[in-house]
Amino acid sequence: MSTAPEQPQTVTASASPEGLWTIAWRQLRRNRLAMICLTILCVYTATWVYAEGVYWSAKIRGAVPDYKISHYENRNQPPSLPHPLGTNFAGRDNLKQLIQGTRIAFELGLLTSLIVIPLGFALGALAGYFGGKLDSVIVYLYSVVASVPDILLIMSITYVTRAAVERSAAMQSVTRYIDAGLLSICVGMGFTGWVGLCRIIRGEYFKHRERQYVLAARALGASNASIIFRHIMPNVSHLVIINFSLRFPGLILTEVVLSYLGIGIAAEPSWGTIINDAKQRLWLGNWWELAGATIAMFFLVLALNLFGDALRDALDPKLRIAEGKTA
Repeated sequence: MSTAPEQPQTVTASASPEGLWTIAWRQLRRNRLAMICLTILCVYTATWVYAEGVYWSAKIRGAVPDYKISHYENRNQPPSLPHPLGTNFAGRDNLKQLIQGTRIAFELGLLTSLIVIPLGFALGALAGYFGGKLDSVIVYLYSVVASVPDILLIMSITYVTRAAVERSAAMQSVTRYIDAGLLSICVGMGFTGWVGLCRIIRGEYFKHRERQYVLAARALGASNASIIFRHIMPNVSHLVIINFSLRFPGLILTEVVLSYLGIGIAAEPSWGTIINDAKQRLWLGNWWELAGATIAMFFLVLALNLFGDALRDALDPKLRIAEGKTA
């Protein structure tokens, strides 16, 4: 009795699991409010790029930017078609001032993050991975920094940094491209804003250092540096992005407060300096200058806060399980 030859069975390879960022983006797209905030942030980003182009174009040509040219014959004009947000006390267009204020806000956040992220991540990783006396020293250090009121510590560091920058001949080449006030504020906020990120990363490294993949890497002879940066860091890097998106509004508001107190940026039109100048002319009925800067700051901070919350929810490690259950 002959039997039919068996047909070869085709084995279909299972689809590779989706990455965390793919799942997070799908989750964000379902959130209509997050997409609206992302659109607002894209508009602000485009404004920042345009403002950088205007600034550097004038810088390269050695010319005075248009937003710095005074037209006293047009001073304190209300909003009109040529000047949608009116003019200030020197006849400068308020809309052009606000656009440059966006540039200062983004530069402030990015430059400060260049200090906060490496410092906070490195100290948090070392404390969480090694523990012991090194952890005690780092915990003591950030406890001391956190115990001092932020605004007072930032003001102190800003004063010292600005005096050192203005008196240093070596820093003159740097201040030709970066305002001395902006640089000093970034240093002040950078060396006080790393505490929150350090605490988060320290806790994450405490959890990850005893997990199976770390123990396996250690058993295979991987060095501590390889485990810290190659194995654990990719699993906690999304927390840096979340922390940055949530802290960015605070950096902008701190700069506004410092500029309002007369400590911040003087040579460039930041939102803080615009508000500080505008308050002196409210009694004349010139509301448009203050309103423009306040509204621009309000929408950026609101969009960053709401999008940061949505991003934090989308990057939740439990998201994979939730997606698997609803699939």
